[in-house]
Amino acid sequence: MTERSIIHMDLDAFFVSVERTKSKKLIGIPLIIGGSSRRGVVAACSYEARKFGVHSAMPMYLAMQLCPDAKVISGDMEAYSQFSHLVTEIISDKAPAFEKASIDEFYIDATGMDRFFGTFKWAIELQKKIEKESKLPISMALSVNKLVSKVATAEFKPNAQKQIVAGDEKNFLGPLAIDKIPMVGKQTASFLYDMGVRTVATLREMPQQFLISAFGKNGISLWNKAHGIDNSPVISYSEQKSISTESTFDQDTIDVKRLKSILIAMVEKVAFQLREQKKLTSCIAVKIRYSNFDTESKQIHISYTSSDYTILRVVQELFDKLYNRRMLIRLVGVRLSNLVHGNHQISLFDDTVEDINLYEAMDFIKHKHGVEKLIRATTLDVNKRVRMEMNMFKGKISKNLIN
Repeated sequence: MTERSIIHMDLDAFFVSVERTKSKKLIGIPLIIGGSSRRGVVAACSYEARKFGVHSAMPMYLAMQLCPDAKVISGDMEAYSQFSHLVTEIISDKAPAFEKASIDEFYIDATGMDRFFGTFKWAIELQKKIEKESKLPISMALSVNKLVSKVATAEFKPNAQKQIVAGDEKNFLGPLAIDKIPMVGKQTASFLYDMGVRTVATLREMPQQFLISAFGKNGISLWNKAHGIDNSPVISYSEQKSISTESTFDQDTIDVKRLKSILIAMVEKVAFQLREQKKLTSCIAVKIRYSNFDTESKQIHISYTSSDYTILRVVQELFDKLYNRRMLIRLVGVRLSNLVHGNHQISLFDDTVEDINLYEAMDFIKHKHGVEKLIRATTLDVNKRVRMEMNMFKGKISKNLIN
């Protein structure tokens, strides 16, 4: 059986690099991109700022305490999307099969290319072509699977050029800290630390059944990753145009309160899908269909986001403008379009630490138990006491599940 050859490419400090192509004055200085207010969050930072301990998702006030001389800019998601598209086009023109994992991250399946020329040499040539045509630095690693290539890219950034030869996966992963492995977040790492498990080599010694007991089905994945096993395919890239949902009622209704509750549930659904796919939207549309089958819709362009709160506010405003006939309604729908890839859970530049903690906690519950298991109390026909209990529950989640 032919060994797979999977290349992982990751643009170095992508947002920062784009800003530096726009202004040479930013080169070489500590640079932070994110919300400018004290309660804002770091979306990205330069390597110069990282030396002071600054990192993404850090509260802006703390970042400025660590690196008071850093320059802070709000960021330009449209420019980031354009540069991402440029790099995507370069890879698309050369790669036999590739997957765009996020706005700045790509996988290439180069299996079989060694029959014609060296795969690693080809990968380096592609890396140089991207750097020449986009003016952006990019790291690259090659191995037999996506997992090992991704970890190697991160380990040797910036300007990484690394090959983990077939059979050497365990030797490479063994000395690394467990939080270097994708899917090992703060909670999982803390749990393992408490048991004295700090390196991947030690994690490999854990019986698979124990990990399954501790982490459920994720325990199998964790065991496989510790052993350098990853059979996931490179999924051919195709740009999704929109995310949408709609509901047709069994009986036409004029109950505005009910209609708005349904729209809230729809927003929670599509916004969660957006974050699961690591995407952001800048165009929101609402559609209604009356009992006589007349269909009307309105849309609006906004700054890129995947925040429930932001999308919901816009959806409610559009519905209020749209529903003016006071006729029975048989269908309502919500569509998010102008999608771009983005790694951040919610709005890149405007949300607070509290917002991020809450959304991450809610997404954690939805991902583990299903999107329908955690919904806003206003979407339920419940009394005030139950709504208060739901809000208290959300508060406990944001405090206890997110470190």
